[in-house]
Amino acid sequence: MTVLITGAAGFIGFHLSQRLLREGTSVVGFDNLNSFYDPSLKRARLAQLQSMAERTGTPFQLIEANLEDQAAVEAAFSAHHPRRVVNLAAQAGVRYSIDNPSVYIQANLVGFGHILEGCRHHGVEHLVYASSSSVYGGNTQLPFSEHHSVDHPVSLYAATKKANELMAHTYSHLYGLPATGLRFFTVYGPWGRPDMALFLFTKAILEGRPIKVFNNGQMTRDFTYVNDIIESLIRLLDKSAAPDSAFDPANPDPATSWAPHRVFNIGNSNPTPLMAYIDSLEQALGITAEKQFLPMQPGDVPATSAATSALEAWVGFKPNTPVQVGVARFVAWYREFYGV
Repeated sequence: MTVLITGAAGFIGFHLSQRLLREGTSVVGFDNLNSFYDPSLKRARLAQLQSMAERTGTPFQLIEANLEDQAAVEAAFSAHHPRRVVNLAAQAGVRYSIDNPSVYIQANLVGFGHILEGCRHHGVEHLVYASSSSVYGGNTQLPFSEHHSVDHPVSLYAATKKANELMAHTYSHLYGLPATGLRFFTVYGPWGRPDMALFLFTKAILEGRPIKVFNNGQMTRDFTYVNDIIESLIRLLDKSAAPDSAFDPANPDPATSWAPHRVFNIGNSNPTPLMAYIDSLEQALGITAEKQFLPMQPGDVPATSAATSALEAWVGFKPNTPVQVGVARFVAWYREFYGV
């Protein structure tokens, strides 16, 4: 079986590709290796994947192209006939979307449309795609549940992720495409993104610079370790979305559908105050950070928390790695990778 993974050189895409290759599943990666963050980190991930492919004898191929390039996407489907597709490629980042909206429209909306068309015309068995906890927007009822409305985004990034869910549902309804959307909650761990807080904090502390702590530290996040994300992804990939026979159109539930489409929260269900997260990092590094307290940034939210009972009921697993354990593993990787 071949799985097409867009964003294969990205943080989650790399870990998923590595897991599939280790288990003997052929992977076709699709990534544009853009410069949103250091491309050398992405190429280092790809080198790891190539090494894994050689050790296991499992085919791995990378297509370097943009999702917005419809011809390139169609060529990938035509040449490789993937049975399953995992769409992780997107322009990420809440804050960046405020200054560069057109990039998000092209990659996250136009690009995702090309993936849906590829799945439709090439008989893909199951599409799994990245949504985001950011779709909950201005909601303040915690924990966030798939049954809640997500009609009030507070960033364009969040709006594009909700749009992805709507687009996928439409294709599930019109063409019977099984599709599963994953609302990721603040993913962290080894090989993580340099624009995320844990990476930024670690780099600054080791370089003797202050760390920027927004909303004066009054933030809470459902930090989710990357291995838990991958275990969830693998199990969901193997269990296609199915119509909900109990769905009532007169009282529609946002979590399910008459179509073969589902959305799931993928979070740790253990929201952690930002200051406790920083404390875990300080302990792992053995260094106390100098902190610069700043106001909330536009498009941000003070708290996230995931209800994951639907995920656990569907695949028998929920993320559970403690923050202290995950942060220590990230620090160990960072020190080794950068020789610090």
